[in-house]
Amino acid sequence: MALTGRTALLAALGALVTGLLLPSWTGIGAVTGAVLLGVLLDLVLAAPVRSLRITRGGDTTIRLGEAAAVELTVTNPAGRPLRARIRDAWAPSAWRPGTDVAASRHTLRVPGHERRRVTTVLTPTRRGDHHAHKVTVRSLGPLGLAGRQGSHLVPWTVRALPPFASRKHLPSRLARLRELDGRTSVLTRGQGTEFDSLREYLPGDDVRSIDWRASARRHTVAVRTWRPERDRHILVVLDTGRTSAGRVGDAPRLDASLDAALLLTALATKAGDRVDLLAHDLRKRAAVAGRSPNEILPAFTTAMAVLEPALYETDMRSLVATALKMAPHRSLIVLLTGLDAAPVEEGLLPLLPLLTKRHEVVLASVSDPHLDELAAGRGTVEAVYGAAAAEQTRADRRLTADRLTRAGVTVLDAPPASVAPALADTYLALKAAGRL
Repeated sequence: MALTGRTALLAALGALVTGLLLPSWTGIGAVTGAVLLGVLLDLVLAAPVRSLRITRGGDTTIRLGEAAAVELTVTNPAGRPLRARIRDAWAPSAWRPGTDVAASRHTLRVPGHERRRVTTVLTPTRRGDHHAHKVTVRSLGPLGLAGRQGSHLVPWTVRALPPFASRKHLPSRLARLRELDGRTSVLTRGQGTEFDSLREYLPGDDVRSIDWRASARRHTVAVRTWRPERDRHILVVLDTGRTSAGRVGDAPRLDASLDAALLLTALATKAGDRVDLLAHDLRKRAAVAGRSPNEILPAFTTAMAVLEPALYETDMRSLVATALKMAPHRSLIVLLTGLDAAPVEEGLLPLLPLLTKRHEVVLASVSDPHLDELAAGRGTVEAVYGAAAAEQTRADRRLTADRLTRAGVTVLDAPPASVAPALADTYLALKAAGRL
């Protein structure tokens, strides 16, 4: 069999070396000597790895579900060309399952005293900060049989922000808000309304809305109209304790709560209200207060990105005390927590009078739609037992919600896909009723 190309060259070199050094070697010995010689040449001619200069650039923040492009710039200070295979290592959560192998590996050629750039595309699967690990470089010789290998620490962090999937509901809620904000004035003054304008009396108007002084000046009957008041204070309280860690579908309840908080914040900011944020379990985890309208949403998403559920019971006494400090005047307090009977009855219910005495309180909880599927189960013993357990759980949640309602709290319990628009609708209803 004839030898061609690189193999023929190595065989010839091997035959020459073995013929000079070991005349008795022929055939396989020549090939073995050729391979050994090729390995030796590659080790000698491969560009050094330790002297390489590697820097990073690119994206530092993205929304969960988007791709982040992180660039690696490799500078070769040596005179020999670099023929390299590079592995850019990150945590497994920085890629979708099964894509990390291909996405983290690059082939690169850098001439001496030059630099080249490669891009690693990350697709994070969870919120929070994703940190780069080592960059491993394998520098190959010209024959590709052997080389040198080493690693460099090149720090970089990509923060995956909450995806804000409920943004699609914002335009319809803004349209309803515009109807409330002056375009549809009301004749009855409520606690959360302010004077809008005077107009001529029409048959059917409430006579209590007539402004007699203005009517005397105008020589016609004038009525006052009112609109929802602006510059109200809203405090969004995220319970990051044990109940927020329960998974509903593919994500913990906390993720759905974050999405609902973002939609409410975007809507309330457009309405001219001030929104603050508190995240709490045993202690305060995050707080955002006093931001301008343009800064609120970015500040909220940045603070929410690193929040993780804590696997212990929330200290409701500390949570309520912190909320009262952040809301010293009348406010709308939106508490995103669970409706589990024991934590609510033992922790929250005894403290509710401290909140409802001065503030309007809304409690939003994320329900599990799988309970509805279990409750409809029939046909087998296991399905009947599952249905009974699911129905008992739903009954306990309804009972807890009724107790909260009797204590003066507006309660909504909705699945992950519906909790955000439901909370936005509750906010608009409170404004329309003059309760905010």
